[in-house]
Amino acid sequence: MARGDTVTIIDYGMGNIGSLENMVERVGGKVAVARTKEEVMGAAKLILPGVGAFDNGMKRLDELGISDALARKVTFEGTPMLAICLGMQLLTKGSEEGSLPGLGLIDAKTVMFRLSDPALRVPHMGWNEVLVKKESPLFSEMPPEPSFYFVHSYYVVCENASDVLTTTKYGVDFVSSIQRGNIFATQFHPEKSHKFGKRLVQNFVERV
Repeated sequence: MARGDTVTIIDYGMGNIGSLENMVERVGGKVAVARTKEEVMGAAKLILPGVGAFDNGMKRLDELGISDALARKVTFEGTPMLAICLGMQLLTKGSEEGSLPGLGLIDAKTVMFRLSDPALRVPHMGWNEVLVKKESPLFSEMPPEPSFYFVHSYYVVCENASDVLTTTKYGVDFVSSIQRGNIFATQFHPEKSHKFGKRLVQNFVERV
């Protein structure tokens, strides 16, 4: 996929996608919104955002037929996808937050923060640095430890260290973004993360 491809944002009713649409357009990208499996299947690049509970997210994706469409697009067609926050967690096999299986596109599970320091609150909310662990077009032209905005109570644990793109320290070192081939995901919100978030979205639009 190349610069100029339309970026399709999946709207499955789990969060306001307006700020993400604005960010993609601000960096020169073309935006479409998908609410059906047919619209997902026609996409050149995908963004799976999300806020809220894991099981609710999976139910919505399943009801709309988007779960199967994502598996076909990402696994068989190699369509680039960026998943954000709850979207990242839905890529895993499952979450401690719920009982439903996840999409299983990444060999990983989603677990709850269990912090021993009483000064650290859950959810983890606010700005934090991420440590880039491997080269990726997503972090091109950024410093090795850029800052992003987080709001979450759960985080992803990868089975394969090679999938880990960045880590962040909040009581524990947790995975704050991942990349496996054409699949990218961030636990933080790039659309709320000012200059580095803008750069990350621009990199997805232009370099992935």
